[in-house]
Amino acid sequence: MLLQGSTGRGVKRPLRVAVVGGGPGGASAADTLAKNGIETYLFERKLDNCKPCGGAIPLCMVGEFDLPPEIIDRKVTKMKMISPSNREVDVGRTLSETEYIGMCRREVLDNYLRNRAKENGAQIINGLFMRLEQDSADGPFTMHYNKYEAGAKAGTPTTLEVDLVIGGDGANSRVAREIDAGDYDYAIAFQERIRIPDEKMNYYKDLAEMYVGDDVSPDFYGWVFPKYDHVAVGTGTVVNKTAIKQYQQATRDRSKAKTEGGKIIRVEAHPIPEHPRPKRVQGRVALIGDAAGYVTKCSGEGIYFAAKSGRMCAEAIAERSQQGKYMVGEKDLRLYLAKWDKQYWATYKVLDILQKVFYRSNPAREAFVEMCKSDYVQKMTFDSYLYKTVVPGNPLDDIKLALQTVGSLLRGNALRSSAAKSVTFGARVAPEAPTKRAEVAAAGSA
Repeated sequence: MLLQGSTGRGVKRPLRVAVVGGGPGGASAADTLAKNGIETYLFERKLDNCKPCGGAIPLCMVGEFDLPPEIIDRKVTKMKMISPSNREVDVGRTLSETEYIGMCRREVLDNYLRNRAKENGAQIINGLFMRLEQDSADGPFTMHYNKYEAGAKAGTPTTLEVDLVIGGDGANSRVAREIDAGDYDYAIAFQERIRIPDEKMNYYKDLAEMYVGDDVSPDFYGWVFPKYDHVAVGTGTVVNKTAIKQYQQATRDRSKAKTEGGKIIRVEAHPIPEHPRPKRVQGRVALIGDAAGYVTKCSGEGIYFAAKSGRMCAEAIAERSQQGKYMVGEKDLRLYLAKWDKQYWATYKVLDILQKVFYRSNPAREAFVEMCKSDYVQKMTFDSYLYKTVVPGNPLDDIKLALQTVGSLLRGNALRSSAAKSVTFGARVAPEAPTKRAEVAAAGSA
């Protein structure tokens, strides 16, 4: 087979692509490439590793990526939104009998996707990518990586010649550094996996919880998500990363009555990107998933978007190369970016706005939880999450929702103003009692 690019350079072999990172994004890219006859190498350093994340996947991912039932630990059909004042709102009333949020363990999901790519022809390499070399813009890449044999603690320096590189190696992507893709702000996610008594686990059988408040995170939320035989309790933040353990303890405290008596079986932490990188394609190198910055604001979701971006990037390569027969370049890879941005730009923008409006203060969070009582809000939210589209609403209901939002925010701001006045008044009338004054202030901010 003759591989030929626009310069006329020919090589008697199929197109050769390296995918760095074996998570949902990299594995999905490798699977799609291999199924299209492209010589595919999938690099992953820790084949038994799992990324610390909530592990929630939307219903559309189960169908789109043909995930078998054993991948899903729990089918969540109910969710509790818990406000800073511990007011609980039950969410999920609008779900049909066939709709749910899938909860999975990343080590199970990632391993399944990698093995499927291998069955379809991808070569899995236990290796740590180090750097790229390219003699000319039209020439191949020489990948330098450390290859690890089973049980070996040290890797062996190795090289491989490839034509294209897909970077799916997470928030700290080395591939992104190779193309000087630019920085982005990031959140720190911290999670503890806790095995709790059976009677408490039964409470979380099909239920997930989300806690909001300055105590659990100044700009995100805390969660308790059910897994196979344990719960994942975690939180995240961008604005105060050094206090992440403090926020995690607050999440544990807020959920204590339901999780106490449990045993921590795993502690995990990881950076989560907050917005797309300034550069996602350069030459014959493309970024996907967390490496590209495809994590949504407000919800912090990235699993589906990683897998989807990996598949879309690979589909563009397969189509433009005619299933690996011809060389492709930056122009071809940018077709993937154009399609991605057209399909998901609005989703990211809407969630960014929601985070700025409702996660900015405790009164705003109270308003957010209050709004979640609305069946219309629940349906719009779940439909958008489950099917990954910004769902158009009913104009009249949208007007009602806008008025309800303003009303909730005004009530929240009134509470904050009242609390502030109480604190000021307490400080004025009792200057001689600093301990009491501190108690008043604390009560006002609670």
